[in-house]
Amino acid sequence: MGKRVTVVLEDDILKKLRIIQAKQIKDSSASVSFSKVINETLKKSLKN
Repeated sequence: MGKRVTVVLEDDILKKLRIIQAKQIKDSSASVSFSKVINETLKKSLKN
């Protein structure tokens, strides 16, 4: 389990993350937490 962290996201980043979350929910028909979306997106970005 990860640590709880408070961050402030810019509106455009928040919107993009919510779109990713909505697509994942639609594709999987299961709940997808916003934290999961953020963690997966950061992991992909940090690999480079």
